Amino acid sequence: MSIFYNLKKAAGVVATDAVKAAIGGGADKEETQTFSFAALPENLEELKALPEAALTSPFQAAALTVCALCAYAASPEMGIQMLNYLKGPQPLSNHEKQLLKNRFASGKHIPFSYFKGAAAENDYTPSRPFTVAVSKNPYTYEEEGYAKLFIPSGGADWPRPLILRRKGEQWFLWEQTLMTGIRMPKSRNPWA
Repeated sequence: MSIFYNLKKAAGVVATDAVKAAIGGGADKEETQTFSFAALPENLEELKALPEAALTSPFQAAALTVCALCAYAASPEMGIQMLNYLKGPQPLSNHEKQLLKNRFASGKHIPFSYFKGAAAENDYTPSRPFTVAVSKNPYTYEEEGYAKLFIPSGGADWPRPLILRRKGEQWFLWEQTLMTGIRMPKSRNPWA
């Protein structure tokens, strides 16, 4: 057999695999799940009362992470309690707590930017109900027991990632980078 036969055969296998991935294998597809909240939870009991608090999917844990960060903006103590619940068996480390404190020092608007309707032009005031979109991509489940999901921000050009970790039948927050800088709210921007 010639080298060209082997190349054609390899190309055919790759093409066949690509078609299968596009029409079949759910793990390889992109997907977005949307979560809406009439009101944001203000304490751990209210968070636990939400159906998403079952944490049976990584999408639920990701959406509730945004809610917990918003609670932190109003009350760091309540926010930490909620985040510790979402972290499961491993609560926030002192380093993570200090990082949150530092990130919120520049403004409390960042977590609200993840809700539909929030943008720099309206000082990150979300539409009601509070709606957050959580997406996966073909690489979300690349590592066994972990899921890397993405949430778009009205103040950033690209969705921000967070990593969830599975324990038993539940998914818990493992790592989040949602509190990184975004565009300045219009009311605080001297150039706007």
